[in-house]
Amino acid sequence: MSSTILASGTSRKMTAEERKIVFASSLGAVFEWYDFYLYGSLAAIVGKQFFSGVNETASFIFALLAFAAGFAVRPFGALVFGRIGDLVGRKYTFLITILLMGASTFIVGILPSYSSVGIVAPVGLILLRLLQGLALGGEYGGAATYVAEHAPASRRGAFTSWIQTTATLGFFLSLVVVLGARLIVGESSFAAWGWRIPFLFSIVLVSISVWIRLTLHESPVFLRMKADKALSKAPIAEAFGQWRNIKIGLIALFGLVAGQSVIWYAGQFYALFFLTQTLKVDAVTSNLLVAGALLIGTPLIVLCGSLSDRIGRRPVLLTGFFLSVFLYFPIFHGLAKYANPALVSAQERAPVTVVADPRSCSFQFNPVGTSAFVKSCDIAKSFLARSSVNYSNQDAPAGSVAQVLVGGDVVRSFEGTGMSPDDLRRSTARFDKDLAARIKTVGYPEKADPKQIDYLMVMVMLTGLVVLVALVYGPIAATLVELFPTRIRYTAMSLPYHIGNGWFGGFLPTTAFALVAATGNIYSGIWYPVIIAAVSLVVGFIFLPETRHRNIDV
Repeated sequence: MSSTILASGTSRKMTAEERKIVFASSLGAVFEWYDFYLYGSLAAIVGKQFFSGVNETASFIFALLAFAAGFAVRPFGALVFGRIGDLVGRKYTFLITILLMGASTFIVGILPSYSSVGIVAPVGLILLRLLQGLALGGEYGGAATYVAEHAPASRRGAFTSWIQTTATLGFFLSLVVVLGARLIVGESSFAAWGWRIPFLFSIVLVSISVWIRLTLHESPVFLRMKADKALSKAPIAEAFGQWRNIKIGLIALFGLVAGQSVIWYAGQFYALFFLTQTLKVDAVTSNLLVAGALLIGTPLIVLCGSLSDRIGRRPVLLTGFFLSVFLYFPIFHGLAKYANPALVSAQERAPVTVVADPRSCSFQFNPVGTSAFVKSCDIAKSFLARSSVNYSNQDAPAGSVAQVLVGGDVVRSFEGTGMSPDDLRRSTARFDKDLAARIKTVGYPEKADPKQIDYLMVMVMLTGLVVLVALVYGPIAATLVELFPTRIRYTAMSLPYHIGNGWFGGFLPTTAFALVAATGNIYSGIWYPVIIAAVSLVVGFIFLPETRHRNIDV
């Protein structure tokens, strides 16, 4: 970590204590995010280990449910630990959160599988996921508040921006550890037992963080507030029971965090999803490309935080929202052009049409993988969306079975309603095989050809997405801290942050897929982050105040 930060036109070195504060807070959050991301990247393997008592499809659904549980409880973690942080103190609260997160993750690594202990295994896993989500809900607010309340007034953006690098670095670290474990033990051993290594490794990371955090002192702002007997007796009621504070929370959510969250998720998670699932680039190559872009772009988060100390939070944030609205479609079109040119060519010369009763077509929004879309229209569109085939929609008479027109051929779908799971699986496999053969004959590639990938330009596109992330993510911690009164800061800033990131951002991949399936255009999913970013641009421009010079002791 650099010991020099520019702000307000001047520069000086951080003191040793300041470096330790920023390092301990940021490092702890890196480990928290590392722990949280592990489960997402290993959901399929974890599903087989802990939900093997059901069929393979159901086990993956349950694994996704366990992952979603971690996202769902994050706002509740924000309330629980935010309240403790405003009543007891910042230091001790975010010390608890990292102990809880680290212990939960380590225990996943030693938790017996379903084959060993039966139903105890999935129940234990879900409980651990809930604890992880609660802990993560309390970690961010504590780290951001603690660092900001130690930072010089003119350098809060620079100091807190280090925390903003933690999610990216945690994601990057989890990718490196998982890929390393796969390469060292091999795929078969990794699927059998090697998947536990990244979870067990977390205990080393968390131990380092806890050791450093134990040496820290409480926030001076909190200590002064405590000495003045100005602590809030009911932080939750004060934060969300008084209109003046509710209004600030709504502005923070819709004018700041919602837009930041979708830009962040689109720039990292959806970019990876788009490469692997839509453009059919192999998983290892996609992970390495995304990790490379993150490594290049993450320092920009600190630069944007420092820039917000110079020119203000609003200009940097609103610029990020504005550029995202207008650049997302060109960037994702560029990814397709440079990562899988054969797919782009096929989409242009071989259009496909779905002929179906529009009333039988669902909007396939499925955030946790539990819904079954078994109508003939849904079956056809789901396959085409997964296969990255652009298609147009044509209405058919009511009650008719959907058909797919590929060139001069017609592929008839089937009605899955009322079928047994085995019959549905066999019929789906036959339909998928038949339609896959037809679209292959008109030039749709099964996967991206590594020889045709323009790796440099793909990296440029991905780095461009990380630049947009930096603009909205670098100043956000300082802005949230400065928006809310000291006595309820931990509670009040944590809830909108985790609603925005846990729900608005967390729903991005499934919402994007549903939009693609509904419209027949692989780029339609981009409308979700673009629209949310546009809302934050408008709300932020009208209602978000400039907070750079605020006194956060108040």
